Amino acid sequence: MSAMIKVGIVGASGYTGLELVKMLITHPRFELTYVANSEGGVKLADLHPSLAKVVDLDVVRVNVDDIAATCELIFLAVPHQTAMALVKPLLAKGVKVVDLSADYRLPQDVYEAYYCPHTDEANLSHAVYGLPELFREELKSAKLVANPGCFPTSAILGALPFLEYRVEGTPLIVDSKTGVSGAGKKLSDNTHFVNVNDNLFAYNPLLHRHSPEIAHKLSIPSDEVHFVPHLVPVTRGMISSIYMQTKGDFDAYKVLEDFYKDEPFVRISKKPVDMKSVAGTNFCDIYVKQSKNMLFISSSIDNLMKGASSAAVANANLMMGLDETLGIPVIAYVP
Repeated sequence: MSAMIKVGIVGASGYTGLELVKMLITHPRFELTYVANSEGGVKLADLHPSLAKVVDLDVVRVNVDDIAATCELIFLAVPHQTAMALVKPLLAKGVKVVDLSADYRLPQDVYEAYYCPHTDEANLSHAVYGLPELFREELKSAKLVANPGCFPTSAILGALPFLEYRVEGTPLIVDSKTGVSGAGKKLSDNTHFVNVNDNLFAYNPLLHRHSPEIAHKLSIPSDEVHFVPHLVPVTRGMISSIYMQTKGDFDAYKVLEDFYKDEPFVRISKKPVDMKSVAGTNFCDIYVKQSKNMLFISSSIDNLMKGASSAAVANANLMMGLDETLGIPVIAYVP
């Protein structure tokens, strides 16, 4: 029997941390040996009562030396800026890192325009963007993976197959709807029940910081990507409606099918996709409709899974020489 690979999580308190725990405690090759947050001193089930009588792990205060002593790979489910302060010493101690924050997803100038000053330029230059559909081979030898944002994942996977048919200089419009869990646990006016329930609204239209991430990974000028996210009154899930002006004579459905024919976690649909069919899984479901020189592409993921935690585990599988699909959920929460 192959030896277990010891892994840990920093940022166990949030929703993405919980999803990571749920996958790692049943993973056939990963052993969850370290769980931390900024404070420590509690049991994992104290943070997440759903884990009572399921997993009995202490949550400790984050410490780089302890991580290096107990883990071969660590998942950082922490906010931007917090992550880069941990990545530098962890890599120096030989620990592989999957970072779920935005700290290593973008070139330094773009990152600093939308986030904050970057303090780890050296590691930024060799981080691998964690989208296997684009960078699978690079992920196999990566020591640091920048796990994609949820909005960019759905938008990139939807638009990518059609870039050669896109009319340059025309707008790429991405209209996304996401569940409230994407905002995290911290309460705000937008996520307050009485505001979200029975409601629907856009936030940060045309200014959201995931817009440059979409543009950069699709190699499209940032001023041609027009991204508007909306908050919908559901717990989890995401649908991106993408509008693209195209040229030439082609069968959009066949292009989509051919492009993703060997991808284990992309499913092509002949009818408009929905959130529920991907909930709790690492699947991205994509639908396309062609009308003369215009494409409508609909791309659906679970924002906490393919948009964060299950994508992170798939990336870790590749980094550690395992099958990408190992331990990844594929059964949706239906009904």
